Amino acid sequence: HGDQQNQLLPKKIEAFTGQRVVAVSAGRSHSLALTADGAVWSWGWGGFGKLGHGDEQNQPLPKKIESLAGKRVVAVSAGFAHSIALAADGAAWSWGSGG
Repeated sequence: HGDQQNQLLPKKIEAFTGQRVVAVSAGRSHSLALTADGAVWSWGWGGFGKLGHGDEQNQPLPKKIESLAGKRVVAVSAGFAHSIALAADGAAWSWGSGG
């Protein structure tokens, strides 16, 4: 939601307006979303590079993982300090701690 405030009630994630989210996964301190077009989005604490943006910066809002563009991702999973994406061709992509 763009800040670090606790949300005591469910709140729509406005960053996905106009997108159709088909899967989500929550790790210890980061989240992943998969949209219908196969794009993977991440946000949260960026330690260990687990957000997949090539750095360890925190992301308060969902940001598309550009390095997965065109991979036709069909599933995502957020772990304790890593993330994994599964592509339609069966390829698995991982990043973060022990990536």
